[in-house]
Amino acid sequence: MTAVRKQKTFAARRDAGGTKTAAHGVASFYTEGTKTASGEKFNTLDMTAAHPTLPFGTKLRVTNVASGQSVTVRVNDRGPYVRGRVVDVSYSAADALGMVGKGVAKVKLDVVD
Repeated sequence: MTAVRKQKTFAARRDAGGTKTAAHGVASFYTEGTKTASGEKFNTLDMTAAHPTLPFGTKLRVTNVASGQSVTVRVNDRGPYVRGRVVDVSYSAADALGMVGKGVAKVKLDVVD
């Protein structure tokens, strides 16, 4: 059995780019669902994400730590509901991050807006 890493959450630390680092942890993606927690229709082609606490509309830069690939998503849903995960992204975002094959990736989250 693999050990699950705890999410590391940071206070509002600003880096050189003026963004806030929200967390480091594991991201997954999802393709199912008809409606998001914000009331929007779920669309796997949109660059969106589910986060447990950030306000709807928050823009996040999600960076795949292994590859350096990053994408900006908009929080419009709640989740993930799997222990140890910090964000669920839409299929399109996962594809841009290069994580579709594995299903999960270690990521860094930065609040950009």
